[in-house]
Amino acid sequence: MKYGFIKVAAASPEVVVADTAANSEAIISAARRADGLGVKLLVTPELGVTGYTCGDLFLQKRLIDRARDAIAHIAEETAALGCIVVVGAPLRFGTTLYNCAVVMLNGQILGVVPKTNIPNYSEFYELRHFSPAPDSKELLTVELCGQYVPFGTKLVFRCEGMPEFAFGCEICEDLWVPEPPSVRLALNGATIICNLSASDETVGKASYRRELVRSQSGRLLCGYIYADAGCGESTTDMVFAGHDLIGENGSLIAESKPFENALDEDGKVACPMVISEIDVQKLVSERTRIKTFDSCVGFSERSDAFDVSFEMEITDTKLTRHFEPHPFVPSSETERAERCEAILETQAFGLRKRLEHAHASSAVIGISGGLDSCLALLVSVKAMDLLKRPRTDVIAVTMPCFGTTVRTRSNAELLCERLGVSFRCVDIKAAVNQHFRDIGHDESNHNVVYENSQARERTQIIMDIANASNGLVIGTGDLSELALGWATYNGDHMSMYGVNSSIPKTLVRHIVRFYADTADDPELSSVLYDILDTPVSPELLPADEKGEIAQKTEDLVGPYELHDFYLYYFLRFGFEPEKIEYIANYVFDGVYDSETIHKWLTNFVSRFFVQQFKRSCLPDGPKVGSVTLSPRGDWRMPSDASSNIFKI
Repeated sequence: MKYGFIKVAAASPEVVVADTAANSEAIISAARRADGLGVKLLVTPELGVTGYTCGDLFLQKRLIDRARDAIAHIAEETAALGCIVVVGAPLRFGTTLYNCAVVMLNGQILGVVPKTNIPNYSEFYELRHFSPAPDSKELLTVELCGQYVPFGTKLVFRCEGMPEFAFGCEICEDLWVPEPPSVRLALNGATIICNLSASDETVGKASYRRELVRSQSGRLLCGYIYADAGCGESTTDMVFAGHDLIGENGSLIAESKPFENALDEDGKVACPMVISEIDVQKLVSERTRIKTFDSCVGFSERSDAFDVSFEMEITDTKLTRHFEPHPFVPSSETERAERCEAILETQAFGLRKRLEHAHASSAVIGISGGLDSCLALLVSVKAMDLLKRPRTDVIAVTMPCFGTTVRTRSNAELLCERLGVSFRCVDIKAAVNQHFRDIGHDESNHNVVYENSQARERTQIIMDIANASNGLVIGTGDLSELALGWATYNGDHMSMYGVNSSIPKTLVRHIVRFYADTADDPELSSVLYDILDTPVSPELLPADEKGEIAQKTEDLVGPYELHDFYLYYFLRFGFEPEKIEYIANYVFDGVYDSETIHKWLTNFVSRFFVQQFKRSCLPDGPKVGSVTLSPRGDWRMPSDASSNIFKI
């Protein structure tokens, strides 16, 4: 539960229809297994105590009485567990029979939630036996197993030690209707929805069920646990598959395959169980960020929910769920290609509009032979193609100086040749040396003055060329560099339109590779592949004795794959650095040791705060993803904010 990770499970214990003793033992066994694996919230199927397919046996007093006995037995046998168990049972109060979810912890029944929407079509005829939940504005209580407990559809169960951990329950058909109870539960603070289901299997239903869970978790910004009845329910005309699902904010994070593990090694029916961790702190962060979620319900409407408090020890959660090590880059090759193409289109259409609006005769780019300027050049060419203008209207300028290597200079020239743009070479060594003499700097002192003088000289040149050609300077800096402040203020930091400003370094590489893979020109692809193989460097320090790049960016500021990981979770979800470090140690286990992860995270936090002043005056640039640092759009931060409380 530490850092908001709640280990949850959906299980489909073996059911013997109408045998409450056997079913309760199966549920107890599943609960013990879940508890042993660290699960804090276990959801089991609809009417699991009796079986969903009892038919008119639900009208038999003995079955209903034995269901109550089974609930008492399950509560008693799970009292020593640290796991909340949600169980489905038919319960009669007065003369009315309800299809219920019973929530229990430490031998206590926390509450009972009756089913709201009772299906009575096709193979379902629940209205023959059950009544819909009463619509009461008052908190109802019922007696169950010697306890008086809250009863109703508006119960939100909240953890006293972690208020973000709050859950509500709905039952099967409740999810399939136009206005599920989970909508109101989520708007009243439930970050997790438990669904006890007995959904029989028909062709195509699994994919529809999957999309329902996925989309509902996305619409409600919640975790969604769907526990489905297993094959033990299969009887007469219906077959059940134990299709258990766990969703979180529009994604499925765990799923059992329908009919999977129907029999164990001994030929007995097994109990499918899916386990994962729902990040309730992340869900609360999303709800806080997306104001339209909170505005859907007013204060008076919130008052119709009833909180049920429970205590639970806050412990470390052993992570098992998957986190993408490169969260900006889709792992699927097909999806990655689609995203790269879409980003190129977005960048090019944004630049096209700016060139058109400014009546610019040219797009001027400083080309280094590195990845970022390569991508900016590809985008500029695409923009000119969209404008149906000659590619020679793109002016690419290479400006070799003290650190420029033969490899990068050659690649820059070859790239421009294959793309058919105008190419200029302006050697800046003499100008920079003159500048050193003007300001009294010793050229043998390779400090920040030595480096930044080159960057500012290059910017001055392309700005003046743009003036002379009625053009716009196209910025090349990417999102990762902006987050770290790895840019020379009023040097490469400045342009008239920054096409890469919302693209992280890890994604820049894949976009260039996509272009290389799909290019019709083999020679163009070849030079792009070599650029991809070139170490990332500003080339502001002299090359080594072999004439190769000596100044490697990732040796100085850290691996970009780590920084992009930090950036994503810090900006996108507002995670604390300690939580980011916790996840990073799990995700990059075997790739980076904990000391390395800590070192570069500390560096990221420090640089992110100190360098904000550079981001406060960024040029325009197209937003292409959910994380950007534009001072006019997604990120407004004072330049002098302290990082003290964020230090780890």
